[in-house]
Amino acid sequence: MEDVLEVYHRPYDPETPVVCMDEQPVQLTKETRTPLPREPGKPERYDHEYERNGTASIFMFCEPKAGKRTVSAHEHRTMNEWAQQIEYLLDVQYPTAKKVVLVCDNLNTHKPAALYKTFKPDAARRLLNRLEIHYTPKHGSWLNMAEIELAALTRQCLDRRIPDLHTLQNQLAAWNTHRNNAQTKIDWQFTTADARTKLKRLYPVFCD
Repeated sequence: MEDVLEVYHRPYDPETPVVCMDEQPVQLTKETRTPLPREPGKPERYDHEYERNGTASIFMFCEPKAGKRTVSAHEHRTMNEWAQQIEYLLDVQYPTAKKVVLVCDNLNTHKPAALYKTFKPDAARRLLNRLEIHYTPKHGSWLNMAEIELAALTRQCLDRRIPDLHTLQNQLAAWNTHRNNAQTKIDWQFTTADARTKLKRLYPVFCD
């Protein structure tokens, strides 16, 4: 826990940006009946029935101090998808950064081995040399600021029926552009000192 908190309180440095990453599954649902169109004084109305149309996985990367985020949706959430997202992060989003400091949970797909499984060894090593990974502790996902972005995304973009992956990708792209244009940042206040006081029960007890 303290490792992640110390990372969050490093001075902002564009050459070593701190980026938080998380994933979220989404249920895709189709309408079974045509919605009734909007009328004066009445919103568009939908039937309570719907048809399940599979699932998708959302990948969220956000740089809280810069007010930037990149969100995308994919059919699966395997090691290969994660590795490809890391390649995009490093080579497209932050091509000039010396090193990207990545905060994520300890999911079995979020491992350096994923890069070696997806890319040739020299390519995997090149990516890892530009990556500094810090894992949130078990049951400590609340330390990942990407969860804050996913919560905002859920409220603002996913509070409706989305029928398929293509529609979801378009909705996410529009939300991502709007939020980046607003340069919405996260002002993280919880510190190591706070943790040692408020979460004292989580620390080991030493007897004299």
